[in-house]
This record gives sequence, structure tokens and C-alpha cells, in this order.
Amino acid sequence: MDTSFTYETFVRLLGALPLTLQLAAIGISIGAFFAMILALMRVSGYAILDWPARAYVFVFRGTPLLVQIFLIYYGLGQFMLIKKSFLWPFLREPYWCAILALVMNTAAYSSEIFRGGLLSVPHGQVEAARACGMSRLMIFRRITLPLAIRQALPAYSNEMISMIKATSLASTVTIMEITGVAGSIISETFRAIEVFVIAGAIYLAINFVLTRILGAMEYWLSPHLRQPPSAILSSSAA
Repeated sequence: MDTSFTYETFVRLLGALPLTLQLAAIGISIGAFFAMILALMRVSGYAILDWPARAYVFVFRGTPLLVQIFLIYYGLGQFMLIKKSFLWPFLREPYWCAILALVMNTAAYSSEIFRGGLLSVPHGQVEAARACGMSRLMIFRRITLPLAIRQALPAYSNEMISMIKATSLASTVTIMEITGVAGSIISETFRAIEVFVIAGAIYLAINFVLTRILGAMEYWLSPHLRQPPSAILSSSAA
């Protein structure tokens, strides 16, 4: 292996790391917001809210993310209504098209994860909160939402990892994140194996850090896991 080439490639790919993290962070954060709205629509019990959310989830979970990126980037520009709207300055840029596709895709997947978390909240705890005189908003903020997040976090962590890997598809619309820079280097040097091994190692390192952070959050949100072993044994013996 050529050490100098490996080092130069690593430095160039590392330069694209901020853009990759930016795409992932924006996509995950905005997508989580819309996913929670979709999940609340699904569990609302009103058909007028439930069925549009079902249709959205069906479409965006049933089609490939790459197709969605192409439809947004190449397809929206075909409509004069879009080109004459205030959205066109954003939608003509590949960066915002990639962000939009990532947000809409992860919102569909994450909404089902959040819906499962909301449905897993014990009904008895909600009834107890009502008996204490809590309002519906306070019950959701102090009882339902924290428990739902704790239940959904393990599955949602997989979606976050998938979104970091999905940012590589942004390279198909000329965004020079890690995979885009890797493709540029390969076109210059024709050394695909070394470049993709280094790119894969960078993605692996990102996801390793993310899994450690999410593991710490899961531990923090689970008080029973923070009890010392002696306390757990004594409580079980009692």
C-alpha cells in the first residue's frame, strides 16, 4: 500500500467530513420533528389525520431514497409553478434538494418508530397522571413523550446510522461529501479499492462514535440500569 497516497486520500476525504455531518444532522433533526407529527397523526384516532400519514409513510418507505433524490432534483424543475415560486432559489440547488430528500425519507421511517414508542407507553401511567389532575399537554410532556423516547431510542439509533450512510447518495447530485470526493479521487487515480476502504473506515468511525453517544443516552434514560448490582439483587430478593 502506498503510504503517501493513503495519507493524502485520508486528508482529502476528511475535508469532506463536515459536509457529511451537516447533511446527516440537518436531515435527522428536521426529519425527527416531522416524524413526531406523523406519529401523532397515526395515533390520533381520527381518520382524516391517520390516512394522509399512512399514505405518506407508504410512499416514502416503499420507494428507494435514490429515486426520491432524482425526482426532487431533476423532477421539480419541470413544473413552471415550482420555478416561479419562492421555493425555486432553494430547490434549484443540489444541497437543498438532498436535504429535502433525506428529511422526507427519514421522517417516514422514523414516524413508525415513534408510533411504536407512543403505543408502548403503559395506559395505567397515563390514567394515574389524569387522576393527579394533569392536563393532556402536561401528560404528553412529562409522561408520554419521555417514556416513548426511551422505548423508541434503540430502534431510532439504527435509523440515525442509516441516515449517515444515506448521505453518500447525495454525491449523485454533485454534492462533494465523503463519497463524492472519493469518486473524484478515483476518477483521477483509478485506485478504487484504497479510496473506498478509507472512505468506509471514516463512515465506520462516525457510526462508532454515534453508537457510543446513543448508548450513553439510553443508559441515562433508563434509571433501572444505573442501580448498583447489590441494589438490584436486594430488590429481587425482597
